[in-house]
Amino acid sequence: MSAFLTVEASLTGRRWVGPTIEADRLAEAMAQATRLPLPLARVLVARGVTPEDAAGFLEPTLRELLPDPHRLKDMQKAAARVLHALERREKIAVFADYDVDGGASAALLMIWLRAFGQPATLYIPDRIDEGYGPNVPAMEALGRDHSLIVCVDCGTLSHEPVAAAKPADVVILDHHLGGETLPPALACVNPNRQDETGDLGHLCAASVVFLMLVEANRQLRAKNVKGPDLMALLDLVALATVADVAPLVGVNRALVRQGLKVMARRERPGLVALSDVARIDRPPTAYHLGFLLGPRVNAGGRIGAADLGARLLATENPAEATALAERLDRLNAERREIENRVRDAALAQAEARGLDGPLVWAAGEGWHPGVVGIVAARLKEATNRPAVVIGLDGGIGKGSARSVAGVDLGAAVQRVAADGLLVKGGGHRMAAGLTVEEGQIEAAMARLSDLLARQGAGTGGPADLRLDGLMMPGAATPALVEDLERAGPFGQGAPAPRFAFAEMAISGARRIGESHLRFSFGDGMGAKLDAVAFGAFDGPLGPVLSAGGAGRFHLAGKLEINSWGGRNRVQLRLDDAARA
Repeated sequence: MSAFLTVEASLTGRRWVGPTIEADRLAEAMAQATRLPLPLARVLVARGVTPEDAAGFLEPTLRELLPDPHRLKDMQKAAARVLHALERREKIAVFADYDVDGGASAALLMIWLRAFGQPATLYIPDRIDEGYGPNVPAMEALGRDHSLIVCVDCGTLSHEPVAAAKPADVVILDHHLGGETLPPALACVNPNRQDETGDLGHLCAASVVFLMLVEANRQLRAKNVKGPDLMALLDLVALATVADVAPLVGVNRALVRQGLKVMARRERPGLVALSDVARIDRPPTAYHLGFLLGPRVNAGGRIGAADLGARLLATENPAEATALAERLDRLNAERREIENRVRDAALAQAEARGLDGPLVWAAGEGWHPGVVGIVAARLKEATNRPAVVIGLDGGIGKGSARSVAGVDLGAAVQRVAADGLLVKGGGHRMAAGLTVEEGQIEAAMARLSDLLARQGAGTGGPADLRLDGLMMPGAATPALVEDLERAGPFGQGAPAPRFAFAEMAISGARRIGESHLRFSFGDGMGAKLDAVAFGAFDGPLGPVLSAGGAGRFHLAGKLEINSWGGRNRVQLRLDDAARA
């Protein structure tokens, strides 16, 4: 297949790939059959949607897409045990991971219990002192004072800590990849258990908790008791789904779509306060969840107090919410500074080692364990390869790994741990964590690289830039952008529509902040669009486009609405460019 607009190597080194002739034909047929705009029809065809399914896809409903909770093993047992504890007023502890998914999962359960006047003890381990997941001392202490411990977004591999919780019962609600055996919990609900089909493996932990609450409400109805309104909790499920980079397909898409509507009502004090400090002044989108709210919730677990995010999401007190949101905002700014220092050092080390293998990795003394995951994601994005970044302290390395589409990183890390090269390790397809002795890092990374190579990692250069078609500036209207949004929300597994504008003249290019670029472009026939390129001066786009002169460029990016001064204008969020 020839390159789109003959762009074999753009300014960022990528090959542009557009719709096939067959896809174009299908899109034109869909536009005629459904009376949808052709650009939207192109997006639907790229998603594998047929004309018959188009209406349902554009208006996804939980009524049709929410799976029966009984499809997950141990679900009925887990819900029944939670209800038993509620009825008998037992002391309940919630043990959660320190990221957004863990915090949102904990908040869901605590808010649901609070509706019955039942408080719960929140325990979130310190990332540095305790590491990920349940540990023996914490579970022993909780087991002495509570009769039920619910582990959310963790616990599936925690055999010894779960055993240490006796005499308390332990219920696990998780989504991380399970091992060959399960820990001695009363119930372990996890779509990624080895004995599950994997059909629901794309759910984040908060969605698993939500399904447990659906089942609990169902069991309550059987006793003629009305449970809390679960639809009002979907803002937390949406936040966790997007922030945990779960694919926005199937029920995930419906959960996020509905959750955004709930969030727009501004009824949850924590999310209202967080949106305000993040200066979100429009109805929230998946972008806001992933890039503005999620990082702030995560900041507490990364470099501050581990429980700040969960406390913010669970609180009913607006004053407490404001104080927590402001603290998280400050921590997030500190996190960015730390991340930038580690990113520069990790990238230099990875480049020296070579970026053309199946795995990109770096390790450094004193690198903050709270940012290694973000830096691994940056390396993955820059190289289109799985990446591992490890922070060393006292001869022990704690690392995070991020994967690319089609490569199951969690399974590979688990295999390396089983080989004895890691102290421990696990995760899911797209992300994993590991602990390794300093002297074993080279051997462990070599083994991981070999396993990833067998899955096809590292076979290409920079990722192809996939485009949904060609567009003229005059066609990019606010009405069209609103139509395209109907195919959302966009994120992992469901990229936002990206269009190319051919042979455009650039004008008014100016640098914004440290590394961003703003400019206008047109086709010479009157129609013009504004464009923004974030981080353009961190690479070749900024210098080349700002000095474009009389040259013309092919531009590629996503259309969005820029609201300013009471006016809505379309702008292009630039992803790439090539000389025409």
